[in-house]
Amino acid sequence: MPAEKKLSTQEVIQLERDLAKFANMMDSVVRIPFTKQGVGADAALSTIPIAGDAAGFVLTCYAVYKAKQIGVPQAKLNGVIKLAVVDAFVGFIPIAGTVFDIFIRPSRRALDVVHDHIREEYQIQSDDHVVHPFLHEKLEKMQQSSAFWRNPVVAWLWIHIPDILGAIVLVLIGFAIWFGASVLWNWYQSFNS
Repeated sequence: MPAEKKLSTQEVIQLERDLAKFANMMDSVVRIPFTKQGVGADAALSTIPIAGDAAGFVLTCYAVYKAKQIGVPQAKLNGVIKLAVVDAFVGFIPIAGTVFDIFIRPSRRALDVVHDHIREEYQIQSDDHVVHPFLHEKLEKMQQSSAFWRNPVVAWLWIHIPDILGAIVLVLIGFAIWFGASVLWNWYQSFNS
């Protein structure tokens, strides 16, 4: 049996970024700011009885395929496959299956297994390419053509746009709640006078 060709660091980063983009689409398209918890296509698909859960399982198998491309041993992926099978079967239960999909996130689990593997195998410690993979990929392209984007502060701001926007939305929601409560309190005070 021939020895497997070891991938270059750049190839590994690209493959892991592709898996991260896929995992984000499946498990966390809409994300709670400054957390890794989110809701994605897997939960949306699970609202379609049987077919949606089968599609979610097939798509999770794609994540396992990407992990195999990076060279993750089958033994490390067995837990992900078991989780995908459980996710598919529990998904057949209306409502409970959808809630289960939000928290189980098998594609994200595959990404975690891959990330642990490349840390061990390739000594890649940075996870910037995984945290916000779409923004990171765009940033790399912009950095090739402009020194402005290579500035560490500019790069950090670009990568954290979703978190910054999420924080602004949370502040606006807090302000709206405070304003609404003040109006109601003033209305209550004038009504009782």
